[in-house]
Amino acid sequence: MMRITPVSAAGNGLPEIAVVVVGEANDEGFNASGLAGVHAADRDASARLSIIDGLTYDAAAITASLRTVLPDFDGLVFIGGQGDSVMPDLSRAFPDKRFAIVQGKVLGPNLACYDVAQEQSAFLAGCLAAWQTRTGTVGHLSGHRVRPGLNARAAYVEGIRHADPSVRVLTSFCGTQDDNAVTRVWAGAQIDAGADIIFTMLNGARAGAIDACRAGSAWQIGNALDWVAREPDVFLASALARIDLGVERAISDLTAKTPPPGAVSLGLAEGDYVGLSVGTSVPNHVADRLQEVTEALRDGRIGFRTDYEGPEFQPEPATEAR
Repeated sequence: MMRITPVSAAGNGLPEIAVVVVGEANDEGFNASGLAGVHAADRDASARLSIIDGLTYDAAAITASLRTVLPDFDGLVFIGGQGDSVMPDLSRAFPDKRFAIVQGKVLGPNLACYDVAQEQSAFLAGCLAAWQTRTGTVGHLSGHRVRPGLNARAAYVEGIRHADPSVRVLTSFCGTQDDNAVTRVWAGAQIDAGADIIFTMLNGARAGAIDACRAGSAWQIGNALDWVAREPDVFLASALARIDLGVERAISDLTAKTPPPGAVSLGLAEGDYVGLSVGTSVPNHVADRLQEVTEALRDGRIGFRTDYEGPEFQPEPATEAR
């Protein structure tokens, strides 16, 4: 069920900006990073901000729900690649309002987009997984097939290929970002198939993958937030993505009515918007190699594809029933 939660105190004359996420705002993942950006923007006191969450991943349902509340707002920021299929219609339906997508690619006369280049940190995660695997097999597990997740999956595989082309990759989209029972099964199946390191791009369903890694003595590489600091016994590293900074930028531009002239990319070349946090189990010489790759990505000496056409892994039916 859609929820609207005011973040700012009432303020006379301030523009009303809604910030939208799919699923739960406090998901200890991608959405939580965006939420931190909302609270940082709120400290500027230049707009009255509200969070809209509780939406399920269905473009038609999201569009219908947001149409009912948009008359109450001056602008709307959508966090997540799901916005690419929602925001064009909404921005055309409300031409007098201002819109933005963080992690989006579509533009319009009143629609801006900002993209934190999380695929760069995913590439680094792939390099680390290839250098650290002992079984020669590593995994990737995500939920929804949205553009940022698909690009990051491809970048992770490209990083593995860059570091060691002989490493086998098991890649899966399990269909949910928030169901821990599902991610527990899928991560467990990858571990049973030989993966000793799994890169997860999940929201509220990360706990299921954590349980599977603990049970199967496998490492995990997280994303968005610094999971090394939170669960150091499970997380070898975490592919950081400062979604919060993208959200701050989008809110600031909407409030000031100064849309960027085109799509805004926020990656290593623009600053430390992405990176890889590594745990103490990563040897110094590997950390040094990762830093070399980071600088090569920053100055463009390394490039990679963001499309993947290889096989995908699914649990066996008997495994799913467990």
